[in-house]
Amino acid sequence: MTLQLHDPTAELSPTRRPRRTPPKSLDGKVVALFSIGKTRSEEFLDSLEKKISERGIKTARYAKPTNVRTAPVETLQAIAAEADVVVAALSD
Repeated sequence: MTLQLHDPTAELSPTRRPRRTPPKSLDGKVVALFSIGKTRSEEFLDSLEKKISERGIKTARYAKPTNVRTAPVETLQAIAAEADVVVAALSD
């Protein structure tokens, strides 16, 4: 059986990038909670945000305009500038 992975970034030509090493801890980090606009993704992120906040970890919320459009460059730039880790909600 062959496993095939797809890049979800909607790039026109795939780019090989090295995997970034996850932080050892989320202490002092900002976790971006990114909704891609799918059904119930906000509900999932609300629940996750509550649990993360209870641990004293800061969160920031971001969202795509709709689930069928790519995220605006401004949104991606804001995430890159303001957050250390990203959770993308893909709930249905």
